[in-house]
Amino acid sequence: MSKTLQAKIVSKKAKIAVIGLGYVGLPLAVNFAKKGFQVFGLDTDKDRVRNIQKKKSYILDIPSRELAGVVASGHLSAATTFDCLRTIDCIIICVPTPLKRKYTPDIAYILSAVRTICKYIKKDTLVVLESTTYPGTTEELIKPELEKSGLKSGKDFFLSFSPERIDPGNKTHDVTNITKVVGGLTPASGELTKLLYEQIIKRVHMVSTAKAAEMTKLLENTFRIINIGWANEAAMMCHKMDIDVWEVIDAAKTKPFGFMPFYPGLGVGGHCIPDDPLYLYWKARHHGFSSKFIKLSADINSAMPSYAVDSLAGILKKNKKSLKNSKIFVLGATYKKDVKDLRKSPSLKLIEILQERKCKVDYSDPFIPYLKIGAINLKSVALNKQNISRYDCVVIATDHTNVDYKSILNHARAIYDVRNVYKGIKSDKITKI
Repeated sequence: MSKTLQAKIVSKKAKIAVIGLGYVGLPLAVNFAKKGFQVFGLDTDKDRVRNIQKKKSYILDIPSRELAGVVASGHLSAATTFDCLRTIDCIIICVPTPLKRKYTPDIAYILSAVRTICKYIKKDTLVVLESTTYPGTTEELIKPELEKSGLKSGKDFFLSFSPERIDPGNKTHDVTNITKVVGGLTPASGELTKLLYEQIIKRVHMVSTAKAAEMTKLLENTFRIINIGWANEAAMMCHKMDIDVWEVIDAAKTKPFGFMPFYPGLGVGGHCIPDDPLYLYWKARHHGFSSKFIKLSADINSAMPSYAVDSLAGILKKNKKSLKNSKIFVLGATYKKDVKDLRKSPSLKLIEILQERKCKVDYSDPFIPYLKIGAINLKSVALNKQNISRYDCVVIATDHTNVDYKSILNHARAIYDVRNVYKGIKSDKITKI
């Protein structure tokens, strides 16, 4: 371990760069800055950098007053240029890792960041990847790229992986109190990474290798996609049997062991669950192993918007309406409640399919004033009794908290309740998933 870097971290004199200032990077940058570190936030997105310079937060989990405090104190600055890396001691990479076609990970953002770092990296620098990716990325991809600088991993610089565990909008668990997993390419790299994160996070758990840390993240999210897939399959099964799946889940979760509740819906959204397990699926296939659970769960979840449209057609038929030319009101566009985040939101897929089926579709979402994505070009409609009563069916796709569901029940012609907001309420208007 570098005694020099260790001393800098403990004394908070280590200069930190966070590359990628989204839901993962900005909370890290702000919390390190709050502890007195000199933090440089780097992003190619000019709007993000401009907002930070104006002391205006664009992330729900970081209030503008917190951001303003560390920017005003000089502990956090932001830029789109990366030449400051010449003086940086610790670099944290938090860039996106989307999927290409056929479940292939797109590591272009990681490669771009690493190749930029390679131009500036100095001796005794710690580099940590937080971007979710397949097991082996840190060792097989990042290490060789950084060593093109002439420096050697484990000797001249230190390299680790630490999976992000951000849950946007979670009021209880933030970056400082969610246990942090770290894994270094060498024991010294792991120890330095643990020491760095201990400056802002209550508990840090170190695993033996970067590959184990990479796998940890994928295991967590694969657990979720599989169980959500099962909840969705159970919902479809219960519908065929005329059983209320929500009642069944509530009953099952009374068991104090051996069961954890997951709930059905339109599918999965956000930056983790739709993609992360498929990195693992892709990597496993390269080792001659096909994960049937991952593929099946992904297929079930991605098919849920189509299933919802078919169910909606059945609801309309009971009311002597056809799906074509019907007026449908989708309540909630974001992928989870009370969060301004549209990434991979299944509500968007639902709207697209309804439009393809020649429905007249409108939506309402208190967090999203307009939608201009792909074929969708809509403005959020006000939730009032006049508007609600105009539609053949209201689909509750996302269960935002500050919504008058009682008014919707009173004035809607029919309701397709995907999120069980009308739990315990009996009405001929309501159909649940």
